[in-house]
Amino acid sequence: MKRVLLVLTMGLLWSTFAHARAEEQRDGKEMLQQLCARCHSIGRTGRSPNRQAPPFRSFSETKLYDSDFLQRLQDGYSSIHPSMPTFRFNREDAEEVRNYMKSIQEPYKAK
Repeated sequence: MKRVLLVLTMGLLWSTFAHARAEEQRDGKEMLQQLCARCHSIGRTGRSPNRQAPPFRSFSETKLYDSDFLQRLQDGYSSIHPSMPTFRFNREDAEEVRNYMKSIQEPYKAK
């Protein structure tokens, strides 16, 4: 009986975690849609409207897992590209954006 209860509890926790993760990624995607989709492709497919703007799915995972990336999102992420505005996120929003971007990355292809 204890084992069944443990399995049910673990299943419920996993389900809750998966739902929260999906919601977090959805929120991150919505933020990117509002702020970045004018120039960048923010999904798993499609070209960026601005040819100079890389699709977010092509960001290296190394960059996304770098703790500096999360900090830059919070401090004010900008680019040397003159048309790109600076974006500033609170910690929760920065984590949602980063986690969504991690979820859409293309597999690494060696050249």
